[in-house]
Amino acid sequence: MPRVPSGDASFIHTLDGNFVDNAGRTLLLRGVNLSGSSKAPVNQPSQVLDGFWEEAKIGGESFIGRPLKLDDADEHLTRLRGWGFNMLRFPVTWEALEHEGPGLTRGKYDHDFMDYTIEVLRKCKAHGFKVYLNPHQDIWSRFSGGSGAPYWTLAACGLNPCAFSATQAAIIHCEYPTPASRNPAEMPAMIWSTNYGRLISQTMFALFFGGSTFAPKCIIDGVNIQEYLQTHFANAFAKLAERVAAAGDLLDEVVIGWDSMNEPAEGLISWGDLNAYPQQQGSTLKKGTVPSPAQSFRLGMGQVQTLDNYSFGSMGPRRDGSVTIDPNGVKAWADPSTEPGNVHPRWGWRRDPGWTLGKCIWALHNVWDVESGYVLQPDYFAHIPGTDEPVHFLRAFFLPQYTLYLKAIRAHHSRAIAFVQPPVFAQPPPIPEELLQGRACYSTHYYDGLTLVTRHWNWFNADALGLIRGKYSTQIQALRVGERAIRNSLQTQLGYLKADATQLGALPSTGPARYPTIIGEIGTPFDMDAKRSYGYTDGGKYKGDYSRQERALDASLNAADGENCLNWTVWTYCSDSSHPWGDGWNMEDLSLWCSDDQRAGEAERVPALRIPSKFSMGSLAPAQASTFTISTLPTYSSPYASSSVEESEPMQYESASLLSFLTNGARAVRAFCRPWPIAVVGTPTNIQFDISKATFHLTLKVNAEDIPVNDDDDLIPGKKGLWKDSSLPTEIFLPLVHFASDTCLGKALGSNTQDQVDDSMDIGQEGNSRSTSGTTTPRVYTSSTLTLPVTSQTALSPVIFKDDWYDIAVTASEGRVELLASEQKLLWFYTVPADEKEDKELTIEVRRSSGAIKASALGLGYASESRARDGCARWLEEAGLLGEGWCPEGCSIM
Repeated sequence: MPRVPSGDASFIHTLDGNFVDNAGRTLLLRGVNLSGSSKAPVNQPSQVLDGFWEEAKIGGESFIGRPLKLDDADEHLTRLRGWGFNMLRFPVTWEALEHEGPGLTRGKYDHDFMDYTIEVLRKCKAHGFKVYLNPHQDIWSRFSGGSGAPYWTLAACGLNPCAFSATQAAIIHCEYPTPASRNPAEMPAMIWSTNYGRLISQTMFALFFGGSTFAPKCIIDGVNIQEYLQTHFANAFAKLAERVAAAGDLLDEVVIGWDSMNEPAEGLISWGDLNAYPQQQGSTLKKGTVPSPAQSFRLGMGQVQTLDNYSFGSMGPRRDGSVTIDPNGVKAWADPSTEPGNVHPRWGWRRDPGWTLGKCIWALHNVWDVESGYVLQPDYFAHIPGTDEPVHFLRAFFLPQYTLYLKAIRAHHSRAIAFVQPPVFAQPPPIPEELLQGRACYSTHYYDGLTLVTRHWNWFNADALGLIRGKYSTQIQALRVGERAIRNSLQTQLGYLKADATQLGALPSTGPARYPTIIGEIGTPFDMDAKRSYGYTDGGKYKGDYSRQERALDASLNAADGENCLNWTVWTYCSDSSHPWGDGWNMEDLSLWCSDDQRAGEAERVPALRIPSKFSMGSLAPAQASTFTISTLPTYSSPYASSSVEESEPMQYESASLLSFLTNGARAVRAFCRPWPIAVVGTPTNIQFDISKATFHLTLKVNAEDIPVNDDDDLIPGKKGLWKDSSLPTEIFLPLVHFASDTCLGKALGSNTQDQVDDSMDIGQEGNSRSTSGTTTPRVYTSSTLTLPVTSQTALSPVIFKDDWYDIAVTASEGRVELLASEQKLLWFYTVPADEKEDKELTIEVRRSSGAIKASALGLGYASESRARDGCARWLEEAGLLGEGWCPEGCSIM
């Protein structure tokens, strides 16, 4: 790895396809989206109709309180940090910034919300997180069935949002299935996403990205609607960036970058035939009614249409008859009377006389004829109008908008990492280095679509991404049967996405990517199988049993391991998640934590944690010196922790209370709270973690270029014990959830493990041991130095750590290890070759000495674990897993 440019100690670089700290170590940034509930105001989750339209029309709904209430922030952020997370994706909607209206020249911004966001970001800083902000949207706006843009943007485009449900221009949760017969609790899973194939989403994205090209008559305040929308969008987020910069202590230290628009869509741009809906499986879900664009045009003008209807089963979408929709003459387009003299009485814009209200804008541009319903130009969006030039959405429309937005952000945050997110499953266009300026990241998304839509962990799946990208001639070739095949397929698909990063920074390359990749969203639904985990089925037998969700989420996050070694932010963490309404948005239910899942009597048991003033990227707490260090080498002290923190009082909690806190209310915690290398001297090349065996294995490569940066002659000033000729360690997060000792489990949750307690600690190859004091003061246990070369045939003996915190055996190919128990972190020191040109491969394995912890010992209540071992074969057969060698008990039934 090349030498990193100089910068602050907390500065993060993007080099050679990786995030890199200022010492030159490769970082893996992993965490969560905070939060899915940020899509709507606190008092207006998507199922609530009361006040929905009324507040929107006056622009009065504030998002203060999102993503967290400040009074509760420390509790939630402590939990996230305790799960090992060091990265937060921070969704903010355009509506939250500019809901009061566009103003005459600049937006009427919600400065109070921006200041509230700054206070939340300061909380994130106190807990040691890095953050990238995300301009979040789904299918354009809350008022078109999703999230993102303010209400007034729809009115600016000449639309009447209150008519969207009647015309099926959009499916809106609080009016589902119809405004006259509402039953929002029955909204089918993921039906909201079909809005990408309906009139409003298709029209709004066509206008936002390509209005100047495809809708030249749409002029408002003297500019085309494309320029009007894009300028307001960019200016709104630039205003937030300006305000964050003015706070003085957040840019780069906490906010490291800005995402592009969440999951942008092409809309109608590039559509080949407006009379037809594409038959091949794409990123837009076929479920429920499926209109062609032409049918959507007619419905929008109040005309009766008969639409194909689709159901979605275990084998994907299937046509299931037809449905006739009668809008009864209601139009999705605003009446001319709403803008007397072409001026809107509320929002103040002046509409050009050539833009006639009350008529579909695509009819206005002679794409179709309203009276006959006939499509005059079915390939209108496939070519640049008036030419034979084919449309290239990413290069000609996405990239110019992203350029405008990024330049607006960097006017206030010059060193911002540019997180680049093209449409779902699309490869990014070649993006010039002049724009990225050495600081970028590819921020794609991935979900296991079959599990997400069916709300069931199936015994088969498919290489969906490979199918979409044309890697198979038939669908059957993409089929994957059995859990092992599914897991391998998911890992392969994330490998496809990682390879897309080669598009960033230069002409398309076949070599290694210049910039890192982060999976910005990945996750699994928790309301699987008719919400059986909530006790809604089988007489409550499976209440609290998240074993199926655990397998699904582990498969997805395992896909980011292996040779992919990817960064990720899971979707999502919602502090107000509930069993009846999930994340409070369109019946999605992906939050890793829910107060409804807290164990009785433990809701108020929050460890009294003192928040240190600075953290290393991987620290839950600052490194502490220890009397148990027996090596003659100096004790590690994090260069990212200030001296004042190092000399402060110990953290005030013990292992048992921490473990109880981290598992209480968590769902499928063993899947997402997993071991991983936080900071690596060298480059990680393979990460393996087996939940059923509680075994973690890391392979890395290191060469002379990986010698950590140290420009001082002797000691680093203010950093005790860190000599110039000693390397920084590789830091590995080791969660108590997987590696806690029996003593810790017994104290935390009353498990019957006291007879397994052993208060001794065996260290190193030579059998040295030293008893622990039993104190709850954080300690560092250090092994004797291991110096065996990688090529040695000598069997490596494990280093054993066993006390009130951990019960682990560590085997490293060379070097020495230290355990920072209260930080749930292992430090691995080894020699970096000074002269060798070839990479040196090193390995380390960590396993729980007494085997994997059962879910019942963590208080997770998995009903399936109560089945006798001789019943596992039948259980596995029912689950479609027989022969895959996996079950929640860790049995090996092949």
